[in-house]
Amino acid sequence: MIDETHNPWTTLASKEIYENPWIKVREDQVLNPKGGKGIYGVVSMKNKAIGIIPIDDEGYTYLIGQYRYALNEYSWEIPMGGGLNEVDILESAKRELQEETGFTAAKWTNIARLHTSNSVTDEEGFVFLAQELKAGETAFEETEELQIKRVSLNEAVRMAMNNEITDAISVAGILKAALLLRNEF
Repeated sequence: MIDETHNPWTTLASKEIYENPWIKVREDQVLNPKGGKGIYGVVSMKNKAIGIIPIDDEGYTYLIGQYRYALNEYSWEIPMGGGLNEVDILESAKRELQEETGFTAAKWTNIARLHTSNSVTDEEGFVFLAQELKAGETAFEETEELQIKRVSLNEAVRMAMNNEITDAISVAGILKAALLLRNEF
């Protein structure tokens, strides 16, 4: 039986390659679990990834559409953004929901903790269910040109299942929210 607490990798040396306000990239010289020498590149995130599934009184949710530079394509996603590591994740979720949709919510439930691409990044993500919504004004950031779409939760699930929503946090959050709200878990 494998000891899940034992790290079979040995780091021989580590060098920072690049840094900006959002990420840090390092290259490690390593011995792999079989003893072979190699390199391992790691992208360290400076923020937590925060996603929100807002559910209104009629059971609808809201998706955000935007062009994603890194993908070079348009993407439909749940409201989301980065939360500073030193800020409470719920406070970051409340800020992101208001900025991107204008909504505030009276009821919040943390429904997921996940890692987005754990073979190359240490990014940690959280998804919240936001209910008892109250409408307000959006506050888009300078880098955001967003479109807001109200859809049924079933439509969001259909979009995720048909690869119309491909963002990992969005897919995981939508599917988990649908199961939880149907009391299947």
